[in-house]
Amino acid sequence: MVSQIGEEQHSSEKGSRPKGMLAFTIIWIGQVISLTGTQMSSFALTVWAWLITGEATALALVGFFTFSPTVFISPVAGALVDRWSRKFVMMLSDLAAVISTVAVFVLFWTGNLQIWHLYLTGAFSGAFGAFQFPAYSAAVTTMVSKDQFGRASGMLSMAQFGSNILAPVFAAILLGAIGIAGILAIDIITFLVAITALLFVHIPRPAVTEEGRASRGSLWKESVYGFRYIYERPSLLGLQLLFFAVNLVVTFATTVMSPMLLARTGNDATVLGIVQSAIGAGGVVGSIMLSIWGGPKRRINGVFLGLTLAMFGILLIGLGRSPVVWASAAFFTLLFVPVLNGSSQAIWQAKVAPDLQGRVFATRLLISQLSVPASMLLAGPLADNVFEPAMRSGGSLEALFGQIVGTGPGAGMSLMFVIAGTLGILVGVSGFAFRAVRNIEDILPDHIAKPPLPAKTET
Repeated sequence: MVSQIGEEQHSSEKGSRPKGMLAFTIIWIGQVISLTGTQMSSFALTVWAWLITGEATALALVGFFTFSPTVFISPVAGALVDRWSRKFVMMLSDLAAVISTVAVFVLFWTGNLQIWHLYLTGAFSGAFGAFQFPAYSAAVTTMVSKDQFGRASGMLSMAQFGSNILAPVFAAILLGAIGIAGILAIDIITFLVAITALLFVHIPRPAVTEEGRASRGSLWKESVYGFRYIYERPSLLGLQLLFFAVNLVVTFATTVMSPMLLARTGNDATVLGIVQSAIGAGGVVGSIMLSIWGGPKRRINGVFLGLTLAMFGILLIGLGRSPVVWASAAFFTLLFVPVLNGSSQAIWQAKVAPDLQGRVFATRLLISQLSVPASMLLAGPLADNVFEPAMRSGGSLEALFGQIVGTGPGAGMSLMFVIAGTLGILVGVSGFAFRAVRNIEDILPDHIAKPPLPAKTET
């Protein structure tokens, strides 16, 4: 019976394919290319949706329907990641994204694309996207050594943010040359590149630990295992609740970033592209810094410091009234996000045994990002119906905050950034007050301290 779907079985095949850091780098290059295409199509569709609706709520709903399945399906996805080949799961996720993009391409090409189609295709790709994070994170743990975790996290962040540097600018330029259909076609090709990269590498199975073997059972048992694992370790639970809180407040602002910039600039897509490129540049510089540096020796300090400084950047975006200030503040914000995420990732990779990481990391994702869909649902309607009317000339909040963020279209959404940044700074600073989180690296032992059990032979 074969219990590992898609697992590479033949030793000769394993020996002929790239392994370790080389294999990780090949996958990473494929992801850089794929994410660039994704960012280009996302930019083009965001501009299209804003022009046909003129509402922040419509854009917020696209994010909600795309992101919600990723969060709520993640426990089951994590259990399947630990059962299946991580390579197979990553390819499956990429294939679903291709199908979703092809559907949008056909609808647009035939003149039938409507805003609700983006909700459906987003939900489809988001459901399969729930497998991507736990599979990718768990695969990295088995591919590189512990002392390379920080650098690998830096490279992953570089892939994510690097695509943001040129993709928005390219998309803004290509919108006039090849249109949305052409940009979607490019996105489809880049997905195929990512899948091809996965085909050519070997991703090893994790060694089976005693705890991993004891946790096996029905899909339901394995799906809820991550909750029990984190709940029994207050330090890990506290760390994720910190991310839960900051994701709640920061999503409140970032959901309306595109409509804010478009509203404040008279629908200037070039300014939106410049600011999004600055986001990517900040993330890349921070990722390069993390890749070279490896992060602080005490990882939890990287979490607290990165979080606090990034939230200060969110505050600055809200205070800005010109493309230069917005771009500079966006760069500053993302400069510290790789340190924040990379430090947290290194803690989890060191403390959780590799054969448990699919389930545990999926639950980790659910806890930290459960607040995001709710924040997305609130952000759009509050922007359209509360903050924007209140910050118009003579509005109820204009006298209090008009000198800070100005008035007119987009000012209400700028105020949302100021509120989110202020609350986010308070969340970051408060982390030092909780001993279980502050001393997480001392309280929890590294998983490598326990020798792994030999894996059973699969037939």
